[in-house]
Amino acid sequence: MQEAGTRPRPPHRGTPATGVGTAFGTFGELLQGVLPEEGGDFLVTLPVARWTMATFRQGSASGELEVRPAHKTKALRLARMIAEPAHARRPGRPPGGVLTVSSVIPEGKGLASSSADLVATARAVGRALGVPMPPARIERLLARIEPTDGVLYPAIVAYHHRSVRLRAVLGSLPAMAVVGIDEGGSVDTVDFNRIPKPFTTADRHAYADLLERLTVAVRGHDLAEVGRIATRSALMNQTLRHKASLEPMREICREVGGLGVAVGHSGTTSGILLDATDPAYTRRVTAAAQACEELTSRGAGGRPGGVSVYRTLSFGSVPTRPSLPALSALGEIP
Repeated sequence: MQEAGTRPRPPHRGTPATGVGTAFGTFGELLQGVLPEEGGDFLVTLPVARWTMATFRQGSASGELEVRPAHKTKALRLARMIAEPAHARRPGRPPGGVLTVSSVIPEGKGLASSSADLVATARAVGRALGVPMPPARIERLLARIEPTDGVLYPAIVAYHHRSVRLRAVLGSLPAMAVVGIDEGGSVDTVDFNRIPKPFTTADRHAYADLLERLTVAVRGHDLAEVGRIATRSALMNQTLRHKASLEPMREICREVGGLGVAVGHSGTTSGILLDATDPAYTRRVTAAAQACEELTSRGAGGRPGGVSVYRTLSFGSVPTRPSLPALSALGEIP
């Protein structure tokens, strides 16, 4: 992998080049709401070990830019935004190109699948064409397409998803598991973000307090407090995107000794947070998965068979004021 912060080497003239980029997904958010300031919509990411890989190869039989699978139209739009100016600056490149997007992140569930597709695409196209793709450039491009999660950064971050800009790097946490269920259906991120948020001034101040508490909890590796804040955020989000599974999942969480419940605030998922370093982890995760299977089998807010176990990503010691190009590069599969 190219050293972080260095300029990509342009391919030899006339030689088709291939670039590969990856990005992780999230299990919803630890916290999402609106702060008492202009443009205060924000979220706090929960990175998990689910990935998108994008491969871009210069040149195509049609001479046009193509994407596979064909429904990844946002990724195709982003590839055009990067490739067309690059071709104009350096004539003689093979015309067109083929973008292939492969992902194990379910779509429309609130797991940052679209954001991961776009970040991986930007990295792949940039590498193939010798165009540097620092975080600030990727964010400017993504802001022209849709609200975006903070999956550029390999850390738990507070992120202004509607304006596509980093608020703060909170740090990293010890490994957790998320025993998640899917209520079915899908949610379009763009449509969801058009919904007026009925939060009061008191609610906005409550979100500011939760963000401050979560910042302290992440830096102190206080998983119990993280779980409490995630649960509170899930409850406050019920007025925007109600989840019938939330109360049953809270009950299961209490029964198995979980940390709390996290949700895809703009999606269809709910999950029980468990400390993966707990000596009783194996017993707790097994009990949680079995209880979630029973919950979904009786149709109590979940889709039958829609139970999955996710592992969160830990990134070691993450500085709160890192070099952003270096931090961005670390967010890929090594």
